[in-house]
Amino acid sequence: MPESNQLLMMKGISKTFPGVRALKNVDFSLNAGEIHALMGENGAGKSTLIKVLTGVEHHESGEILLDGEAIRARSPQHAQTLGISTVYQEVNMCLNLSVAENIFIGREKMKGGLIHWREVNKLARKLLNEQMDIDIDVTLTLGSYSVALQQMVSIARALNVASAKVLILDEPTSSLDEAETKKLFEVMRRLKQNNLGIIFITHFINQVYEISDRVTVLRNGELVGSYQTETLPRIDLVTRMIGKELDVLQSVAETKQETTLEQSHIILEAQALGRKGSIKPFNLKMKTGEVLGLAGLLGSGRTETAGLLFGIDSHDNGTIFIDGEEQKSFSPLNSIHHGMGLCPENRKADGIIEDLTVRENIVLALQARRGWFKFLSVKEQHEIADRYIKILNINTPSADQLVRNLSGGNQQKVILARWLATNPKILILDEPTRGIDIGAKTEIQKLVISLAGEGKAVLFISSELDEVIRCSHRVLVLRDGEAVGELNGEKIDENQIMQTIAGR
Repeated sequence: MPESNQLLMMKGISKTFPGVRALKNVDFSLNAGEIHALMGENGAGKSTLIKVLTGVEHHESGEILLDGEAIRARSPQHAQTLGISTVYQEVNMCLNLSVAENIFIGREKMKGGLIHWREVNKLARKLLNEQMDIDIDVTLTLGSYSVALQQMVSIARALNVASAKVLILDEPTSSLDEAETKKLFEVMRRLKQNNLGIIFITHFINQVYEISDRVTVLRNGELVGSYQTETLPRIDLVTRMIGKELDVLQSVAETKQETTLEQSHIILEAQALGRKGSIKPFNLKMKTGEVLGLAGLLGSGRTETAGLLFGIDSHDNGTIFIDGEEQKSFSPLNSIHHGMGLCPENRKADGIIEDLTVRENIVLALQARRGWFKFLSVKEQHEIADRYIKILNINTPSADQLVRNLSGGNQQKVILARWLATNPKILILDEPTRGIDIGAKTEIQKLVISLAGEGKAVLFISSELDEVIRCSHRVLVLRDGEAVGELNGEKIDENQIMQTIAGR
């Protein structure tokens, strides 16, 4: 694109946190009417660069130019007044308020000292219709709509700022299915035509090539390079992100092939297990030394299955056996005592405790199993935390760093460390690689297979069929809250899974 079309320029940006050099002389530019993908592993500096741009953090050196003029956002609110808006991965909206209220919150139209609701609703409908081609009842509560529509409303709110010029989308597709992602991309292309500059942060390689014009890659807080998307081969993009010349995904598959199941036995069995309004009765067997994959479309019942097995939700039908013993009462604490662990789908809401340190998060489940009257000493906590920080290669200055300061991939590893510290026999992993980079994703996939190699039983849930295929020895397929088939060995391929989901 021509230099005259340049909208944003960040030059020589550096930022240091205690013990961590987050950014080192990073350059980044954005053109008007461009979708620019910002790529890199977790901890590469993407989030910090965006925080500097939006005023959440303040850089120590470098400068930022918007439309050729130097700016320094003091806060996200100030950044919005400059024309820079952000839509984050976790939808940060008021679900109990109407769609219109969410879009105009803090900027409502007034008449006679009161909010002019008729005008607010009219403007909300117009904004959604004209900018995004969405026609919904804006007077209904936002929570009554799907996550995909909530994401669209987040974008509409971001655009409802005077002279919006730059829109930052941080992992906007992580909770969307294929059709919803397609709709979002239509909206992005429409905004691009309106000369908006869009910074697109994602870990989905395919989506980068589908929607972006340029790609900038960061690694370890430094700029690797900026490239025209159409001229950058995919393998080169992955290599630049990881910094290694290797086929990381093939190495995962090779690791699985070496796993032996000769000594395996059934450790957990569910017979006709179900819950009304959630998932129909199903049978499931988990074996030691095996990864059982759970595949299905969004809403198929994968997370509900995990919740039933771990005791988060009570079942009103069927029976669960662990090591052949029927479980009369079932709860998360009971599951922990029986050697089970669960990494939940939503790590922010249900996994990490942001106000605790890495150490405190890691020892949490082990302390719960021991009981609150048998406290782990601080020395024991440090020994356990330091061990798993090393084993899982968790990128943190120390075990006493607040977990909220870690990247998404490292937070995911902290949750895994929490359960590994309990030495579980059965591990349920619900979307353990969602929203993390390909390097950390590959590490976790290899870890899953190695745990099975140590004799543990692993239930692996993922919306990405390719990683279910790579990691699983068996795959249970779900559709509309019902188990509809099981695949083994060579039958585990994408076509077979999709045929089973389709009911063929």
